[in-house]
Amino acid sequence: MADRPPKLQVKLNEIERFRKLKEAHIEKFEEPPLFYACAPGRVNLIGEHIDYCGYAVLPMAIEQNILAAVSVNETQTIELANVNPQYKEFTVATKNLYIDKTNPQWYYYYLCGVRGVQEHLGLTSLAGMKCLVDGTVPPSSGLSSSSALVCCAGLVTLQANNKTLSKVEMAEICAHCEHYIGTEGGGMDQSISFLAEEGTAKLIEFNPLRAVDVKLPDGAVFVIANCCVEMNKAATSHFNIRVVECRLAAKLLAKSRDLDWSHIQRLSEVQAVLDASLEEMLSMVQQVLHKEPYSREEVCQILGVSPEHLCDSILSANTQHVTHFKLHQRAQHVYSEAARVLRFQEVCEAAPDDAIQQLGLLMQQSHASCRDLYECSCPELDQLVHTCLQAGAVGSRLTGAGWGGCTVSMVPIDKLETFLQEVRESYYMSDARRAALEKGSLFVTKPGGGAAIFLEG
Repeated sequence: MADRPPKLQVKLNEIERFRKLKEAHIEKFEEPPLFYACAPGRVNLIGEHIDYCGYAVLPMAIEQNILAAVSVNETQTIELANVNPQYKEFTVATKNLYIDKTNPQWYYYYLCGVRGVQEHLGLTSLAGMKCLVDGTVPPSSGLSSSSALVCCAGLVTLQANNKTLSKVEMAEICAHCEHYIGTEGGGMDQSISFLAEEGTAKLIEFNPLRAVDVKLPDGAVFVIANCCVEMNKAATSHFNIRVVECRLAAKLLAKSRDLDWSHIQRLSEVQAVLDASLEEMLSMVQQVLHKEPYSREEVCQILGVSPEHLCDSILSANTQHVTHFKLHQRAQHVYSEAARVLRFQEVCEAAPDDAIQQLGLLMQQSHASCRDLYECSCPELDQLVHTCLQAGAVGSRLTGAGWGGCTVSMVPIDKLETFLQEVRESYYMSDARRAALEKGSLFVTKPGGGAAIFLEG
């Protein structure tokens, strides 16, 4: 059915990457793979750090992906290996899928996907499997390599145990189960990985989850550039601090309007209960939340809760140390960014003559908000955005969690070659370390398809 991840019959020996992975699997495990699972990375065109606040985002899948070759057995163990030797091998009993939040290794992300499907389906026992993973999504780059691995593992588990679920179910399962590793994300990465369709970006909406096609304008392409600073969002508290700050902002806004703030978790919920526009919510932020950081004591006093309640019921495990929260800035970013996403979609649908310029301006506004209000950029990202704009991009912004990783730039087709050359010379070749990483760090992308199973045809 169309609503399920596709199972494709392919002459795999005629595709070099599959052929090499099959040979490596046989060499490693002394048996051929039974099937292959693939899940794409993604680039978020606009809508940063707002999915976990309940707002729509606008990503597209990219051609880079996580591919796994899998054989199935009755050993009740999972053996994991990676074609990249820097990633350690791992073996675990299917009855002991322990995930260490304090040590975010690649194989724990894989186990998130396995455990998520197991718990959703109530499987008392799991098929054993031998799995060899090959990833082409640059790690810690903001292109969702970790979520693609989670989604790939979930799909592997589904196929290995002869079960079926819809794309939407799989997206929701994988979004939830990535919390096992300690990241409180909102579901964008997993949703686009399963719901993507070749040739179109998607507006992803939540509660309920649905995806709407967004036709990107002709005459421009999107170029991804890696700033060469890696950031693993599960290995730091940066990401979850922002989640908690948005949660606190929502509760304080709700409290100011005499709402039952104890059940409010997201900024979108405040808007929904008040039946207000995004513009009205931005005005409310200006009226209610002061720009100076809130201390723990002030938050507790406003909400009328004890410090213990704050720690146990509102803060996350890796934000217990935080003493001050920037609530005004985070809420202002979220509501303004949510409005930019909707405007981006409107421009794409209306397709005016100056669509490319309008979209580019929205991307620039998005980056400025991420940099100044959400503080999730870094000097290298800011430098790269500036370089891309100077080289001819109409819009450029960080994409993904930030604090490193990639930018996405909208470039008129007639300026593409000079753009690529200027960015290479100005950003990469001017620095020896970046020059060594330049290959694979700068590339044009187009909307790719979603996660799929491949069988020998």
